Amino acid sequence: MPAATVKVLWLQGGGCGGCTQSLLCHEPRPLFAELAGAGIEFVWHPALAAESDHDALTLLAACTDGSRPFDVLCVEGAMLRGPGGSGRFQRLGGSGEALHSWVSRLAARARWVLAVGSCTAWGGFSANTPGNPLEACGLQYDVDTPGGLLGADFRSGAGLPVINLAGCPVHPGWVVDTLEKLALEGLTVDELDELGRPLLYAEQLVHHGCPRNEYYEFKASAQKPADLGCLMENLGCKGTQTHADCSLRPWNGQGSCLRGGYACIACTEPGFEAPGHAFQQTPKLAGIPTGLPVDMPKAWFVALAALSKSATPKRVRENAVGDHLRVRPAVKKGQK
Repeated sequence: MPAATVKVLWLQGGGCGGCTQSLLCHEPRPLFAELAGAGIEFVWHPALAAESDHDALTLLAACTDGSRPFDVLCVEGAMLRGPGGSGRFQRLGGSGEALHSWVSRLAARARWVLAVGSCTAWGGFSANTPGNPLEACGLQYDVDTPGGLLGADFRSGAGLPVINLAGCPVHPGWVVDTLEKLALEGLTVDELDELGRPLLYAEQLVHHGCPRNEYYEFKASAQKPADLGCLMENLGCKGTQTHADCSLRPWNGQGSCLRGGYACIACTEPGFEAPGHAFQQTPKLAGIPTGLPVDMPKAWFVALAALSKSATPKRVRENAVGDHLRVRPAVKKGQK
C-alpha cells in the first residue's frame, strides 16, 4: 500500500449531508480501502473523523496557518453568507466565526478545491429560495453566474478553478475517481468542462445508456408515471440535456433515477432546483418541448420526431403506454 500522497480536508456547509452518505456507498471496494490503495487519506471530516470540539478546531487552525499540511479541500453544502454578508447564519461550531471565512482561508492553502455536490457548486436549494434570504452561493458560482464565495478569478495552488463535482447527491464514483486522478496523474484545466466539472463524468449525458432509449428513438412516449415509454415528451425528463454518466455507471451497480422509473431532473446542472414548472411536467410551446436535446436545432427535432413516430413498431408503441411489456420482440425464423 503506497504512503499517503494526497491528504483531504472536508468541511460541510448548508446542506443535507447527502453527498457524504452517497460517498459511503462507494463500491465495489469499501471506500477507505479504495482511497488508501491510491495513497489518499482524510485529514478531517466532520462526520467521519475522531477529532471533535476543541481538538477539531485545533486541527483546522493548524491547517489554516500551514502547520498541518493538506492537499485537497472538499466542501459539501452551500455557503450561507447572511445576514448582510456576516455569515452569522452559519458559524463553525465552537469557533464563533463564519464558516465561509474558514473556507476562504483554507481554500488559499489547498492545491485543489472540490465543490462536492450541486449545493456547493451552484448554491443549491438554499440559493434558489425566493429572494435568497440566506445569501447562499456556491464556491465559485452564484447558480450559473461565475463568482460565488471565492470569486470568478480564484485559482487553487495547482492553478485550477474550483472543481465542481455537481450532483444531488454526487455519485460516489465521481468523488473517488477525481481524488484518485489527482493523486495518481493530476488534473489539468483541459480535463474540466466549461462549468468546472471533470470530463471523466461530465462528457457524457444522462441519456447515454438510458434503458428507455428505444422508446426515445421512436418518440414513443409515456403518458403516465408507470408507463415504460420515453419520459421526455410528457413527464419532464431532461436526460438529453444533463451532463453526467449515471446511466452508464449506476449507483450500487444497478440503480439510477431512470432505471427506477423517475425522470432525470438535471441535478448536475445549475438551477435545477427551480425549473419554473413541476419536475414531472414537460413545458411545451405549440406542442413542442421547450427543453430540447443539447446540440439539436428545433426544426431538426420536429422533423425527426414526425419521422420517428411514423415508423414506430407496434410493439414499441403499445409497450410505451403500459406498465409491463405487452408485446415481445418478434422472433424471425430461418436466419443464419
